[in-house]
Amino acid sequence: MSSALLVMDVQQSIVDIADDGSGYLPRLRRAIDGARAAHIPVIYVVIALRPGYPEVGTHNRALTAITQAGLYVEGTPGTEIHPEVAPLPGEVVVTKRRASAFSGSDLDVVLRARGIDNLILTGIATSAVVLSTLCQANDLDFALTVLSDGCLDPDPDLHRTLTERLFPQWANVLTIDNWLTTITSP
Repeated sequence: MSSALLVMDVQQSIVDIADDGSGYLPRLRRAIDGARAAHIPVIYVVIALRPGYPEVGTHNRALTAITQAGLYVEGTPGTEIHPEVAPLPGEVVVTKRRASAFSGSDLDVVLRARGIDNLILTGIATSAVVLSTLCQANDLDFALTVLSDGCLDPDPDLHRTLTERLFPQWANVLTIDNWLTTITSP
């Protein structure tokens, strides 16, 4: 089984909104460094919408709210990946247009071209990109692991419910430390 670590929506403006001071970025950095050391590809996913938001329909409440706030326009300040977890040269960055990392992106093509069939999910927010990507990846028959403390949500109770009750139905749910142990064990 070939794996990849997905680092999703860890963009400057999203971190500014969601980071609760719990040490999220240093924890996530440990997961990224561990994946690199184990030769597991790290693939970044960002949300970026075109100026004028032509890809946003009026029925999509979440994206309509984003457009009203003027957020996540390609190339604008705040859309860049947070510098504490930035990709290395040559690491793949996928741009998506919806909540799921697969929606409006070439992520599936990138994964299939590399023979990747096992995804390790991290990102902000647990109730948005992580949930949407998990559901779609499950339908696409990927093996799945969610790093519970590698995900962050503005609503800690919702994060806990998802990682403790819903996600285990479709994925292995591990802490970063537990996952690092599994990838470094002989």
